[in-house]
Order: sequence, then structure tokens, then C-alpha cells
Amino acid sequence: MSLIKIVLKAVAIIVLVGVAILALVISYSSSCPEPTPAGSGETMTAVTYQCYGGPEVLQLSQISKPEPGPEEVLVKVHYAGVNPLDWHYMRGSPYIMRLGSGIGAPTDSRLGVDFAGVVESVGEDVRTFKPGDRVFGGRSGAFSEYIVAREKGPIAHLPDKVSLEQAATVGIAGLTALQAVRDEGQLQAGQKVLINGASGGVGTFAVQIARSMGAEVTGVSSAGNHPMVRKLGADHVIDYKQEDYTQGSERYDLIVDMVGNHSVRANSGVLTSGGRLVIVGGSKGDWIGPLGKPLQALLYGPFIEQEMIILMAKLNSEDLNTLAGLMASGQLSPVIGHHYPLAEIREAMALSESSRARGKIAIALAGP
Repeated sequence: MSLIKIVLKAVAIIVLVGVAILALVISYSSSCPEPTPAGSGETMTAVTYQCYGGPEVLQLSQISKPEPGPEEVLVKVHYAGVNPLDWHYMRGSPYIMRLGSGIGAPTDSRLGVDFAGVVESVGEDVRTFKPGDRVFGGRSGAFSEYIVAREKGPIAHLPDKVSLEQAATVGIAGLTALQAVRDEGQLQAGQKVLINGASGGVGTFAVQIARSMGAEVTGVSSAGNHPMVRKLGADHVIDYKQEDYTQGSERYDLIVDMVGNHSVRANSGVLTSGGRLVIVGGSKGDWIGPLGKPLQALLYGPFIEQEMIILMAKLNSEDLNTLAGLMASGQLSPVIGHHYPLAEIREAMALSESSRARGKIAIALAGP
């Protein structure tokens, strides 16, 4: 055996061993310790988790109430919204995300992102918000009675005609839909768009946003949800149980895919020349599952004329204000299919994880 072959073989072995060790490390889950007691001072109720796992790892805990810094606002949370992102963090899945969320156990014991509430106090340098303002946005740890948010972070004023419960479900899903349709999809008036997963959290927003932009909208959902999808503004509906849209003769300028039940290749076959596929969701799984469609897009994209785009939504105040404007004008109305008190957060998370939720899931926090 030549020296080059020996070196290559050694390198291959080292790489395989390294990958195996990394896989063992990131897939390790420690046992659940007892929650850390709250320190001295005023406390609040919050959802916490000390280890990775199913909804059973979630607990209602008493933790210290936060205080706003000079450029921060303290918000009394009235409602929070549940997103798939929350249970991905809860389970630490796919495992690769644990490189950021914590190896073995979560480094941040708080959960939740979407919130809506009333500003209780502000830091000395805050000028945009004042006590009593109704606000909504995204901030880690939203499943709690109070959160602290940066004035220049993803937080916005709430239009008078929109309820706090509605606003609490907008954040991640609304921003994802807006950025998928407007930014990555580059949708224009008169174009044809297909929303795969039109009755889900992101899908209900995407249908309305596409409609507000003057597009011809086709929504894919179960037949039972067709009346709702049509009411949101869809011109056409497809029952995914009875019809495979990738086998049809219609061609679309944009496909926004939250389901991932068709290959990238199949989706490209029903796109117009120069059309775009924006991938938002994917299959479940701890390893390759959620990464399957993004990997397909990366591998298949260079060989076709259409654009294959993997969307990672960005929380920002500018887009929240855009969504607030759409709600104020009546062009966007959050669809809340399920309501839970904070004490039933386990049931709410289980429903979200089941993929059977209709529209958004809202969590009510105790107290006015």
C-alpha cells in the first residue's frame, strides 16, 4: 500500500471517529435535576425545563422577576403563542441544535418566544415605549408573567383593534410568512402562489399576506379546513389526501412549503420557469429528518433554473410593524384554533408537536 493511501485511510478513520464522538456527545441527555429555587426579592411564574424530553419535562416554577436595564422595557405578558420552535428546544432536536442550546441539558431553562402584553416600566434611556403601552413581539422566555425586551429589539406597538391574544400568536409565524412570501418569494401582484400547509400557523398568515399582495392563491390542506382557508383569501383549495398537487397541470410562480411531504424535484416540476420554492418546514427526526429538504435544495438547486430557498426567519421590529399595519387595515387576522391556560402548557406543547393544530395555539397567563 502506498504512503498516500495509508495517509488517506488514516484521515478517513480519524474523521469517522470524530463524527461518531460528536454524535454521541450531542445526542446525550442528562437526567432532570430539581428546579433551581428563586432568589430573594419579587418572583413570578414561568415555564421552565431542566432537561431535554417530551412535554413531561415542563414545569411551572417561581423565578425572580426581571428588572429592565437602561435600554429595556418590562412587559407584563398577558398571552403567549406556541410554535414548533418551542418543542424543538424542549426536546433538543434535531441534536445538532444542542451545539447552541446546550450539550446534555439546556443552558437556558426558559421557553417560549411570542408574547403580547402591557409595558409595566421602562429603562431611563427608552423613548419609543412608555408604561401602559400594548405591545407584541418575540423574546426568549415568553412563557412567563413578565419579560424584559430591548427597545430596539423585536417588539412593536399593537393596533387598537387587535386583541392581545391575537397579537401573541403573530411573532414567529407571521414574520416567517411575510419573509417567505415578500422577501424570499418576491411575489408580485397577479402571480400564482401555492401554500402547502395553508391551515397551519405559518400557512394561515401566508395565505392572507399573499392575498393582500394581489396574488392568485392556492391553499393545500385537509378538506375539513377548506372553508377556513377560502375565508382567509385562497382562490383555490386542494385536499392533500385526495390530490397530489405535484402531479397536476397547474404551474406556480411561488410555492411556500411548510409540510415537506414532496421532494424538491417534484416541487420544481410544477414551478414556472424562474419560479421559486421557499422551504419553511421539514420532516421530523433527531438526525437527518429535519435537514432532508434543505440538503435536497442545496444539492438539486444548482442544476435547475428555479430558485430553491431555505428560509430562516429573522425577528425584527420593522417587519413586526408591517404586520401590525396589515392587522390594523383588516388585511391580516390571526387564526387561533386552540386556547390554553399557562397551567396546561404540557397539553399545548403536545398538540403543537402532533402537527394537528389548526391555526395558532394561544397561552393565557394569569392576571390582568
